[in-house]
Amino acid sequence: MTIISLELEFKKFIATISSIQIMNISKIDLNLLVYLDVLLREGSVTKAANRLSITQPAMSNGLRRLRDLFNDPIMVRTSDGMTPTERALQLQPVIRDVLSKLEATIQPETDFDPISSERTFRIMASDYAETTVLMSVLEILRQEAPNVSLDVITPSDVTYHDVEQGKVDMAVNRFEELPLSFHQKVVWYDGFSCVVHRNHPLANTPDPETYLQSKHVWVSKTGFGVGVGIDPKEIQKLGWVDAELNKQGCVRDICVFTRHYHVALQLAKQQQLVATLPTRVANTYADDPETVVLSPPFDIPPIALKMAWSPLLHHDAGHIWLRRLIAEVAKG
Repeated sequence: MTIISLELEFKKFIATISSIQIMNISKIDLNLLVYLDVLLREGSVTKAANRLSITQPAMSNGLRRLRDLFNDPIMVRTSDGMTPTERALQLQPVIRDVLSKLEATIQPETDFDPISSERTFRIMASDYAETTVLMSVLEILRQEAPNVSLDVITPSDVTYHDVEQGKVDMAVNRFEELPLSFHQKVVWYDGFSCVVHRNHPLANTPDPETYLQSKHVWVSKTGFGVGVGIDPKEIQKLGWVDAELNKQGCVRDICVFTRHYHVALQLAKQQQLVATLPTRVANTYADDPETVVLSPPFDIPPIALKMAWSPLLHHDAGHIWLRRLIAEVAKG
């Protein structure tokens, strides 16, 4: 049975059970099937959210959408806690059957053997994530999964829809926000450091005055999709560093805007600019005799590097293996 035939089977099922006409199966978020299945098994929004590794608001939003889809409360609060409605109990065995068939279709193997696998994992990552965590992951892959490949895609090449539909296995980046349906896990928290040429004034006098008198290179690329140009006057869109300076009534003199951390590092090394970057990527130049890595002369809150993925891949054995590998590398 193909995925398309499963989708059509479920379309007919929804129309029968819910007495609604659905002309286009693409309008149904198939992730809701997973939400409903887990919710009915757990009997609790909180437990279902924990099981799916999503937030409780995300699970509550999923329940609201399920209620709209089926025109039924699905779960109601009683003296015994959250109790499924008759409609929900009618849905449960069919939903489980559809999900089982779908999982068997897209994931025929029940186990993942990294030694023998020739799988390609497609990962959206900024060069920050690629340089830090993914470089270490590649070293382990050579030993534990020599035939597994990584296809690393830039943020500009990917949309939320690509990840949600499982076309991209994972997104690893700093995210200002993510769709509620996504699973996510913090890889690590990172602070900020300044990288300058060893002869730069800030190397000898790392104070706020010298920092603000210097020329700077700005670098950032978060989220998905094609980016847009930067307006230096829109401080609120410049990110963490400039937001903190703005709180103190200060503005740094940015003369170059880039989306690549290594470009920023090279400019700091060669053009007498200051690059204020996440510490883990700044430390890749810690052994360079021409540069100095310094603590910023003002406080900047740490950032979170996260990995995010679709519920459609949450139970995939190979995907679970990759997530665990990344988590282990991050600890090391």
